[in-house]
Amino acid sequence: MHELIELLKSDMKPALGVTEPGAIAFAVSTACSYLSGEVESIELRLNSGIYKNAFTCGIPSSPHLGNLYAAALGAIAADPSMGLECLSSVTPDDNKAAEKMIADGRITVLLSEISSRIHIEVVARCGDEYAEVIIWDSHTNITCIKHNGEIVEGSDSPAYDRSEPAEPPIIHKYTLQDFVNLVNEVSFDDIAFIKDAYTVNLHLYDVAMASDRTTFAKSLYKNNGNKTISDNAVDTASLLCNAAIEARVLGLDAPAMSITGSGAHGIIATLPLYGYCKIHNIEDEKLIRATALSYLVCTYIKEYSGKLSAFCGCAIAAGSGMASALVYLDGGDTEAMFRCLNNMASSITGMICDGGNHGCVMKGISAVDTAFRSKDFAMAGICIENLHGINGSTPEETMRNMGLIASPGMVKTEETILDIMKSKIQS
Repeated sequence: MHELIELLKSDMKPALGVTEPGAIAFAVSTACSYLSGEVESIELRLNSGIYKNAFTCGIPSSPHLGNLYAAALGAIAADPSMGLECLSSVTPDDNKAAEKMIADGRITVLLSEISSRIHIEVVARCGDEYAEVIIWDSHTNITCIKHNGEIVEGSDSPAYDRSEPAEPPIIHKYTLQDFVNLVNEVSFDDIAFIKDAYTVNLHLYDVAMASDRTTFAKSLYKNNGNKTISDNAVDTASLLCNAAIEARVLGLDAPAMSITGSGAHGIIATLPLYGYCKIHNIEDEKLIRATALSYLVCTYIKEYSGKLSAFCGCAIAAGSGMASALVYLDGGDTEAMFRCLNNMASSITGMICDGGNHGCVMKGISAVDTAFRSKDFAMAGICIENLHGINGSTPEETMRNMGLIASPGMVKTEETILDIMKSKIQS
């Protein structure tokens, strides 16, 4: 199997709710599993991306939001063996216990650093006993577990933890043309696993439409003529995509299929393509090949921006992947995809990320609208030329520049967003 396909296969994972609360609960529950008694206190240290994304994010099977409740329910109800779906068995009694745990002041959440690198540290205590868990770089990548100060798994070496990766990401060895060649030539059996993304994400859409908590989903359905699939490709794509995003950020009880560690990225990179193919009677194999391209472009940009940053990777990285895949489905070549990427780069690159919350729906709506317009212009030979703004002389340069706007470009923006969030706590 090609190394890029292996990369996608290992990266594509179901995630219940927004990924960051799931990651927090996973880390806390792992630490608590090493204690011989009931946890008495928890201290969390989170990098800015994790802190921000989970700040007012819905939690599966719970009416509550945010970092504190993700940690409390991680301690009380999470099953660490379930990874990012560890909160799938939360009960009403668990929610009451979490409320008491927080009211008693037994959980502390601290901001560790302004960084686009995923970083979670947990210390869980029971009397004189304590357990520590450290996660770096991906939401379930535990690099160290300690029990009463003794390392039982991994390493807490600062040289490993805090250094930037020495080697460039695998995906940056390749070009957009390489991606197109790969998705055209790869055996369908090797990418058939991508079908699982549609099974998972379409179920999440169904959950959104059945819920009395979703509001945008119902409005988008009405805009689409009270149909899931209408003759309007943009309205259909926006409905499928953003109903699923709304379900996810509200914490409804169904997972999304994540890519680059994000369920919303996975939704935006897939569901608009599904709607487009249904309207235009494009066969499933072409859809799956287009989805592989969407994932690859998204991942290429994200490896520059970092997993969590101050810009909306869902709209920008996943949206650019989806837009490139729309060009592919329309029969466009790599030059048309380059034009499309330049149109995307010149439009929504500055969109901020202020956490995983209901606002993600509006960002998803903007991403779908912009992707379709960028594709249509590109297919007509129209684009923002290379000399303008952050556009590059190659598609790889444009994607790189989009990522650099986030990291290091928007570090101060991240600080400002966090200052605003912290002021809400104080008030």
